[in-house]
Amino acid sequence: MKQINLQNKIREKFIKLGVKMIAPDTVFFSKDTKIGKNVTIEPYVVFGKKVKIKNNVKILSFSHLEGVRIDSGSVVGPFARLRPGTILEKNTKVGNFVEIKKSRLSKNSKANHLSYIGDASIGKSTNIGAGTITCNYDGVKKNKTLIKDNVFIGSNSSLVAPVRIEKNSIVGAGSVITKNVKKKSLALTRSQQIEIKNYKRKK
Repeated sequence: MKQINLQNKIREKFIKLGVKMIAPDTVFFSKDTKIGKNVTIEPYVVFGKKVKIKNNVKILSFSHLEGVRIDSGSVVGPFARLRPGTILEKNTKVGNFVEIKKSRLSKNSKANHLSYIGDASIGKSTNIGAGTITCNYDGVKKNKTLIKDNVFIGSNSSLVAPVRIEKNSIVGAGSVITKNVKKKSLALTRSQQIEIKNYKRKK
């Protein structure tokens, strides 16, 4: 009962401060949650400890945030999980089924769907394609991925840390990147497609 009353008080406080909640009863806050002006929170969002949200941010449904800072103009979710140590700079976008842990997305960068980003630093105006993962754990320790400005990571790519991808470079879809990528380069690892004409299945 105490917890319910506490949640109701926190919700009322944020509503009075101008936070827009479509279904307040489905949103759960921590006592130390900090929220700026003109913020919209959709239904079924959970805020863990140490969450700081600045102005003009949208948190879409079914997202879970803990130990994160979200700067102005950013959009999170739906179905996003932001874990401790995550920093989203201005005008970033983290979409559905994206998990981020102990990483920074610099301004105007986006990871729109189906990605895991861990122990990474991502530069400005960089696009992380669907299905991309940072392979940060080698079984013994966590390793870092560094992606610079204006990089395009193609869908379904695996970035095997420690690895560094320099600015204005491209990683082709379906690649497994194990070596550093120089600036203004295309990095591509893909097996050759084989096609057998008039192929018939064995019965």
